[in-house]
Amino acid sequence: MSGDGTADGGGHGSSHGSGHGTGHGRGPGSGLSRPTVSRLPGYLRALAALARAGTVRVSSTDLARHTGVSPAVLRRDLSSLGQLGRRGVGYPVAALQQAISRALGLVEDQPVVLVGAGHLGSALAGYTGFGERGMRVCAVLDADPGLAGQRRGSVVVRPLEELEGSVAESEARLAIMAVPAGVAQSVADRLVAAGIRGLLNFAPVDLVVPRGVTVRAVDLSTELQILAFHQAELRQ
Repeated sequence: MSGDGTADGGGHGSSHGSGHGTGHGRGPGSGLSRPTVSRLPGYLRALAALARAGTVRVSSTDLARHTGVSPAVLRRDLSSLGQLGRRGVGYPVAALQQAISRALGLVEDQPVVLVGAGHLGSALAGYTGFGERGMRVCAVLDADPGLAGQRRGSVVVRPLEELEGSVAESEARLAIMAVPAGVAQSVADRLVAAGIRGLLNFAPVDLVVPRGVTVRAVDLSTELQILAFHQAELRQ
């Protein structure tokens, strides 16, 4: 991933991994460092589980234990969101959920365009976790004319020719790409030209994007290879 854009690499479901300009860089318009932003979804997921269990307040130590970071890192990350916790009292779960959601831009509905209605795209379209996190798959597109009109999740598949119209109609700024590597760059170019500013790319290819566009790469085969390496290490 190169060009003048922001290209971040990350594993499936991981809050780690970085590419150009990450490390100590700042998230666009957020005032939060990229490492902090990468950890916020994990905090939000843990807080949702605590809320479902009826927990009203949580200490930094307990929340850190649920998220796999150190209490010091967690306190530093959360201090960026304002004075939400009190020593000896902890953090109010509901208020912290709201603060993190606001920082991630999830307070309002976030429409997402999904390109690719194959096996992976179909699974992503039906994933209910997006809605729970303030995101909504508003359009599913595919180049296969035989898939047009079929339902994926709650959305009907549209021809790829309608990509630009779908982005304009939904006012989406985020897109998921579940397309073959050979067409990934051309699809990304069209999405960016249509107004998409954030791409979640499942194709095993580095994308070239202009400045102001963020790419998160999810290469499942690479992640499995890394897991295999760690398993081999453990057996030695």
